[in-house]
Amino acid sequence: MVVKVTPLCLLYWLLISRWWLMVSTSGMVLIPLTHSLSKTQFTTPHHLLKTTLTRSATRFRHHLHHRHKQVSVPLSPGSDYTLSFTLGSPSSSTISLYLDTGSDLVWLPCSPFECILCESKTPPLSPPLNLSSSATAVPCKSSACSAAHSSLHSSDLCAIARCPLDSIEMSECNSFPCPPFYYAYGDGSLIGRLYKDSLTLPNSLSVQNFTFGCSHTTLGEPVGVAGFGFGRLSLPAQLSSVSPQLGNRFSYCLVSHSFDSNRVRRPSPLILGRYEDKENQFGNELVEFVYTGMLSNPKHPYFYSVGLEGISVGKRNIPAPENLKRIDRRGSGGMVVDSGTTFTMLPASLYDSVVTEFDHRVSRFYKRANTVEETTGLSPCYFYNKVVAAKVPAITLHFAGNGSSVVLPRKNYFYEFVDGGDGVREKRN
Repeated sequence: MVVKVTPLCLLYWLLISRWWLMVSTSGMVLIPLTHSLSKTQFTTPHHLLKTTLTRSATRFRHHLHHRHKQVSVPLSPGSDYTLSFTLGSPSSSTISLYLDTGSDLVWLPCSPFECILCESKTPPLSPPLNLSSSATAVPCKSSACSAAHSSLHSSDLCAIARCPLDSIEMSECNSFPCPPFYYAYGDGSLIGRLYKDSLTLPNSLSVQNFTFGCSHTTLGEPVGVAGFGFGRLSLPAQLSSVSPQLGNRFSYCLVSHSFDSNRVRRPSPLILGRYEDKENQFGNELVEFVYTGMLSNPKHPYFYSVGLEGISVGKRNIPAPENLKRIDRRGSGGMVVDSGTTFTMLPASLYDSVVTEFDHRVSRFYKRANTVEETTGLSPCYFYNKVVAAKVPAITLHFAGNGSSVVLPRKNYFYEFVDGGDGVREKRN
């Protein structure tokens, strides 16, 4: 008889909440997020793991090497969640975009649309937009135009738009549209123009004069992005102008999917606003929050950053490097909370220390799957017959301040899959 044994790999995932907030929507709006896995097929779990790991590393490196200017990194299958809304009046179009807390611009493909080198990419989530009759170009003198062009002075933008000198001097350039802007990505780019139109959320809340980017040509970027980062062009920032109680606060609960095709179709809620009733209860228990303060980044004000004090493996605490606890004047340090990155990226020294301690505890009970590590690029992996929870150490992330420690669910960092499913080798877990 064949004994099934399976490799498990140590993974660091974004924290995933399994709670659904069931409260009155008078002070908040719930918008369903759809995970891209429900529309994408992968041959094996470790194929998906490798894809998301490569994607996370690319996004991390691009942020790291472009600290002198604002850039975003494209989102790809396996790491992203999408939301939908309608744009335009009186004729409206339903738009589906990736949610991204790492950028602050909302942009979408517009008809006619061409995506260069997109053969292997996810097709657009919705048809390219045909601008409605109510859409208007953003003038070059507006603050929104300056924001899209890295805060260039309005006079410079008016000159780029070929506004006459006398009009520039008299500040009469509102009839000239904002020049096209360029956005560079980790493996793609786009050129777009800014427009304003009415945006309507699923709860029928409308935002008039909503500013968004319209792109007719992209490189490796077939799907638009809804930026949720700090910045005046982000969706929450623009929403706050008409509904401060909704736009000034948002959160999201990412439902654990574990690559299960049935569970992944369950929507995750994006929560705009916050329920203010202090007597609100979740079941019979008062809702309590563990929190850590956001760190201000002078060079990257659109990032949401937190401080990491250390990581515990079992009862042993491994301190984080000092630069992960705070952000310096050059904008370096801290941990960016990024909805577009599946894996939590750690400095090599901290990661190696965590893995060494983890392996020291686990390898006493399970044999290392070295061949699997070589073929998949995932490490450390172990063969096993049956997982005993007591033999897998708990991993806890310790954030700065307020005793904000979070114990990760085991499946977030110890994932099971079958090796040898090619019909040639023996299947092992």
